[in-house]
Amino acid sequence: MKKPSVKVAIVGASGYSGEELVRLLLNHPHAELAAVTSRHYAGQTVAQVFPKFASHPKSKAVRFTEPNADLLAKQAQIVFLALPHGVAAEYAGPLLAHGCQVIDLSADFRLKSAELYREFYAHDHPAPDLLNKSVYGLPEIYRAHIQDALLVASPGCYPTSVLLPTIPLLRAGLVQPHGIIADALSGVSGAGRKAEVDYLFCECHESARPYSVPKHRHLSEIEEQLSLAAGSHVTIQFTPHLIPVNRGILTTLYLAPTRGLAAPNDNPALNLEIRDCYQAAYGKEPFVRLLDGKALPDTKNVVGTNVLELAWRLDPRTGRLLVMSAEDNLLKGASGQAVQSMNIMCGFPETAGLM
Repeated sequence: MKKPSVKVAIVGASGYSGEELVRLLLNHPHAELAAVTSRHYAGQTVAQVFPKFASHPKSKAVRFTEPNADLLAKQAQIVFLALPHGVAAEYAGPLLAHGCQVIDLSADFRLKSAELYREFYAHDHPAPDLLNKSVYGLPEIYRAHIQDALLVASPGCYPTSVLLPTIPLLRAGLVQPHGIIADALSGVSGAGRKAEVDYLFCECHESARPYSVPKHRHLSEIEEQLSLAAGSHVTIQFTPHLIPVNRGILTTLYLAPTRGLAAPNDNPALNLEIRDCYQAAYGKEPFVRLLDGKALPDTKNVVGTNVLELAWRLDPRTGRLLVMSAEDNLLKGASGQAVQSMNIMCGFPETAGLM
């Protein structure tokens, strides 16, 4: 029996993540894209704003409108918020009050602490009463919670690349919760569709640079989620870098095993424990690819997909465990993961519209 479709809307559909949501939802077998909003493009069709979708019959029927929570609630059951932080919260409350389910791609509901939000985002939270009602939308970790959620806070791209590799190890007690270092390399689309000098072609092409050092905003949700996994407060060293590619994130984590690698047999024994830990966590997950043998994560293998690649190496010389991940920052790091959550909320196959 064919599953009934759900009507969906996208607020802020003109950005990079919004564009990916449009693409995924236009072609989703169980979703009907009922509304898209953008103040800048109001009145224009999807086909006019995104000519690449012009061959889809729905692209000429759906027009961008000004965002209006009352109207959106009449048009859609599930509303995606692809808006900057601080703005998404303005729409979440009214939409929830109208009975909509909300999937927010901003940072507004990822944290449980309004004080922590103020520390990292430099302004008071617009809707602190909703923080405890949100579910952190990392499907592989919080699937059961997402299933019954009314408000899903879809994780950031960097946090996804750090949390999926690290949470199972912390939960299993295989790595220390202190001394964690994460280096991440991101494509320029991670900065969003905006005209700023730092992201102009001539500034990014043939160049690589760190930024937001030492306190990137995503640290707040990374450390909160790792602390929950470890059962104790976790502080990590995180350095993001901008690299001259359109999309993709490659992250390398440096972790300390809970037992040393001094004994000759420690390396293979611990490696087996790590493999079993990851197999138990992700062996049956459609969107986490555990790499075998000599293979290492590569952004070219995940760009355009909702898949995160993951591999690890033990280094007995330094006593560290190196864990590496690769993902598409606009899909598994944003829109694809949000649609994955929608599939769970609606009881659709989790891979629907994402394979």
